Amino acid sequence: MEFRLTDSLRVVFILTMLLATGSSENDQSLMFCGTWHHGKQSLDVSFNLSPGCKGLSISANKSSLSVNGQITAKCRTSDVIHLKQLGPEESEVCLYWEPLLDQLKLQIRGENHTLCRPTSLQGSCCTDLSPAGPNEPEADYGIGNGRIRTDTMSDKTFIAFKFTGSSISCKDLCNQARGGSTQVNMFDENAGDPCASSFEVEMNDDFRGYNVTSPVTKGVFQEPTATVHLPSALKQAAKMTTKVVCTFFRNNTEFQVGQKKVRILSEVVEITVENEIIIDLAEPIRIDFYHDAIPKMHSRKCVSWDTRKDPLQVRWLEDGCITQQRGEQNTECLCNHLTYFSVLVQLEPRPVRHLLALTVITSLGCAVSVISCVALITFLCRKSRRSKEQSIPIHLGLAVSLVALNLLFFFTGVLANVGGEGLCTWVGAGLHYSLLSAFMWMGIEVFHTFWLVYMVFTPSPKPYIWNLVGFVLPAVPIVILAAVGDIYGLREVVPTEDVSNPYRMCWMKDNDKALLAHYFTTMTILVILVLSGIVMLCFVYRKIRPRAEWRQNRVAFLSIWGLSCLFGTSWGLTFLDFGHLSDLVLFLSCILNSFQGFLLMLRFYMLEWMRKQAGGSALGSNSTGSTRQHMLKAPEKS
Repeated sequence: MEFRLTDSLRVVFILTMLLATGSSENDQSLMFCGTWHHGKQSLDVSFNLSPGCKGLSISANKSSLSVNGQITAKCRTSDVIHLKQLGPEESEVCLYWEPLLDQLKLQIRGENHTLCRPTSLQGSCCTDLSPAGPNEPEADYGIGNGRIRTDTMSDKTFIAFKFTGSSISCKDLCNQARGGSTQVNMFDENAGDPCASSFEVEMNDDFRGYNVTSPVTKGVFQEPTATVHLPSALKQAAKMTTKVVCTFFRNNTEFQVGQKKVRILSEVVEITVENEIIIDLAEPIRIDFYHDAIPKMHSRKCVSWDTRKDPLQVRWLEDGCITQQRGEQNTECLCNHLTYFSVLVQLEPRPVRHLLALTVITSLGCAVSVISCVALITFLCRKSRRSKEQSIPIHLGLAVSLVALNLLFFFTGVLANVGGEGLCTWVGAGLHYSLLSAFMWMGIEVFHTFWLVYMVFTPSPKPYIWNLVGFVLPAVPIVILAAVGDIYGLREVVPTEDVSNPYRMCWMKDNDKALLAHYFTTMTILVILVLSGIVMLCFVYRKIRPRAEWRQNRVAFLSIWGLSCLFGTSWGLTFLDFGHLSDLVLFLSCILNSFQGFLLMLRFYMLEWMRKQAGGSALGSNSTGSTRQHMLKAPEKS
C-alpha cells in the first residue's frame, strides 16, 4: 500500500527536526506512544533486547506486541508478559528509553513494565533514536496514532515502527543533560553512576536551612527526582566545618540489595560533612523522593546505609529514618543522621486483607477465652476435690495452656511496641511454646477419649505422664531454636488498607531460618494433631455407634462432637486458606481459634448441666471409666 504524500512529509519533517536539534545537542531519551489495536482474546507482550546501537522496533498484531532491538549498554533480556483482555479493543502503549540509565520501560494500560533496569554504564550510550524511514504497511491490527513525545508521526495504523540510533560518550551526554551547570562536580567515568551530581552548600553564621534539588535532566521526565532540606540544626551539629555535600546518584545499580523481594526504587542521595560523623540531629533532614507510582499493596520504607558498619557490603536499614507517604509518586524521609539514603520497595506484595477486623476479633476472643478458662480451671479444681475422674488433670492442663497462649497473644502487640526487639525475642519464644503446649494437650484430649473406649481393662497413664508430654516436651524444640538464634523477635504484619502502618507483634522473624523452623515445628505438629484426631475419632465413632446408648443419650454425642470441633475443625481450617474462600476461611478460623477457651468452657458446663438433668447417671459423667463400661456394654439378647 502506498503512503499519502502528507504522511511521508510528516515523517521527513520530524526526522529533520530531530537531526537538527541533535547537531549541537544529543537526545537524552526517547518517548514513543501509540494506540495498539487488537482483538478481544488474551494478549501477550514479548521483548528481546541486547547490547549495541543498531536500533529499536516495536510491532503489534491482533494478539501480541513485540519490542526488539540492540540499544542497551549491558542489558540482555527476553521474556513474555501475559495480559488479560479488558475493556475496548485498543490499548494505549508508550515506550520510554533513557540511555544514561540504560533503562527501557513499557507502559500499557497505565501499568509500567521495566524491560531493562538501570545498570552500570559503559563508555558509550545509544541515543538520538529517530524514525527509520517509512513504516510497515498499513493494517487493521497494529499501532495507530504513533507519536514521538507530542509530535504525531501518522494517524494511520501500522504493523511496526522502527528507530535507528547513534553512539555517544556517556560522559558527554551527562554534561549535556545538566546543561553545563557549574554547581555540579563530575565524578570519574568509572564510577557506578557517571552522571552522579554533587552540590556543596556553605553553612554561614546566618544559616537557617537550605533546599538542594537534584539536577533536572532534559530527557523524558524533565522533573527533579529528589529534594533535600538541610535543617538549621545541621549547622549546630557540625563542629569542624561549615560545608555539607549532597550527591545525587540517578543510577542506583551499585546500591541494589541482593534480594529479589525488595529493590531500591528511587535514586540514592548521599549527604556528608567532611571528617565528621553527624547523628541524632535535633531537627531531622527531610528528603523528598519522586518516583513511579507505587500500588498500595507494595510497602515502601525510607532506608539508610551506614558505611561504618559495612563499608564493602550494601546493607540498607530503617534505623534513624521515618517514612511518610505523600502519595503514590512521592515519599518523604525524615532522618536524624548523615549517610546514603533511598527508598526500599517490596516487589512481592504480601499484605493481609481485613487485618484491622481480624485484630479486633482476635483481641476480643482472647480476652473472653482467658476469662472462660480461668472460670473453667476454678470449676475443675472444685470438682477434683469430690471426684477422682481420670480426665480432670487433662482438662486442667489444656485450660492452663490456653490461658498462657491467649494472654501472650493478647499483649503481643503492646509488648512489641514497648519492649522492642530484645523483649520480643523472649515473648516470641514464650508464645511459640504455649502454642505447641496447647497443641499437645489437644492431642492428649483426643487420645484419652480413644484410650477410654478401646483400652477397656487398661488403666489410664498417670497424670505426671500427661504433664511431661503437655508441658515439658514442647519446651525441647523451643530451647533448640532459641540456641540457634535469629528466629524469635519482632514481626510486622502489613495490612492492605495501609501498608505504611504495619501491625507489630512478637513472634518468629520474617526470614528463611524462621520459616523453616515454623514448618518443622508448628505445621508438623498441627498436621499430626489434625490427622491423628480425625483417625481416632473415627475409630471411637465406629466402636460406639452400634450401641443403644449412642442413639439414646445426647451427652456422648456432644462429647465426641465437641472434641472434633475444638481439636480438629478449627485448626484444620488453616489448610483451606486459599482460593476464593480464603477470606471466609480466615475469618472462621480466627473466630473459632480465638474463642476456643470460651467454647471449651461452654462444652464442660453444658455436659455438667446435662449430667444433672439426667439425674447423675453414669452416662452423665464426662469421659469416665463408668461411661466407658456403660457405652461398651454388650446389648441384651431378646
